Amino acid sequence: MVRLGLNLPTFDPLRVGGPPRFVQAAQAAERTGFDAVWVGDHLSSPAPVYEASVALAAVAAVTARVNLGFGVMLLGLRQPAWVAKQLATLDALAPGRLLFGVGVGGEFPEEFSALGLEVGRRGRLLDDALTALPNWLCGRSTPALSPTISHMPPIWVGGRSDAALERAARTGDGWLATWTSPARLGERGEQLAALAQARARPRPALGLAISVLIDANEGRAREQAEDYIQAMYGMPFERVERYTPVGSLERVAERLRAYIDVGVTELVLTPLSPEPLAQVGRLAELRELISRP
Repeated sequence: MVRLGLNLPTFDPLRVGGPPRFVQAAQAAERTGFDAVWVGDHLSSPAPVYEASVALAAVAAVTARVNLGFGVMLLGLRQPAWVAKQLATLDALAPGRLLFGVGVGGEFPEEFSALGLEVGRRGRLLDDALTALPNWLCGRSTPALSPTISHMPPIWVGGRSDAALERAARTGDGWLATWTSPARLGERGEQLAALAQARARPRPALGLAISVLIDANEGRAREQAEDYIQAMYGMPFERVERYTPVGSLERVAERLRAYIDVGVTELVLTPLSPEPLAQVGRLAELRELISRP
């Protein structure tokens, strides 16, 4: 069964401004049946962005059911002991609901230089933090932190590189892919299974973070997607168009089903809209369509 997640609007690439909308979006996602809500994580990016753990804390306080995911935390930018304190606090607010997505980042090198870190070491920084974090989080460190939680939340490793795939096989409960075709994702899923088997681990679940926009007017949908992608990533929509379903509900559902057919069980949907709250209900309607045989 496919789990449906919503990437909350903690970024404001179109500079809409005004009060934060991610709390309302999370409440709407819970009302309309989403399984999880997720937040991205950057210290600095072309788009204004709220801090991920603070955003999830606000969401935890006003929801009761949906899982809360980092999609993904740039863990290598952070001190593991403080991350453990943040995760333990979030778990106290939303027991058992955390999904811990992690990734290396690197698309904005100035984030690393601002913290005195080398962007070329981002993989090692992440791996070192993943090694240290369980001891801090579970009270096995010196000094021992309190409160603690009894075990790590599910780890979702993001990224498209071979190193990300190997990291998912080694430490992940899931792999969160992005900007890839169904055929390529299927191939990578087979590679992931082999890598995990070599480590005597079950294959991590396959997840996909994907940007979408539902609008029966496909010209308008494409125009809004172009504006969003350019503002968010500083690149033309054409570079990612083949990975970015926009248009009618049926068209978007058809393209998502192609990913489900190759084994994706966790979808994280980012609405490419200046009005993301208006997209939540439409995106929720995808569940029935993508679940059809």
